[in-house]
Amino acid sequence: MPKFRVPYPPEFRRQMVELVRSGRTPEELAREFEPTAQSIWNWVRQAERDGSVRKDAGVTSHEREELSKLRRENHRLRQERDILAKAAAWFARGRGPRAIDAPTGSSNS
Repeated sequence: MPKFRVPYPPEFRRQMVELVRSGRTPEELAREFEPTAQSIWNWVRQAERDGSVRKDAGVTSHEREELSKLRRENHRLRQERDILAKAAAWFARGRGPRAIDAPTGSSNS
């Protein structure tokens, strides 16, 4: 069995949240559908955060997407910085184009 499951579609999550809001319990829904009751509770809490109903320390979905995007960008920029630092060190040691183009023997001019 795979370790990771494909996430439930957003529309399915919205439907589960609406069913909880209409009076059904996450435990009932977990027995009837596949997700666990804890997953359904998490979706309800997240929907409340997104709708500004819940004021706890959690982040909204929009903030989570932005944070994820910024983390990816930060990772890419760190990689680029490391590559440039290695290239600068390489050129500083005299292995750059001048070292290749410079004559190695003595000239009889």
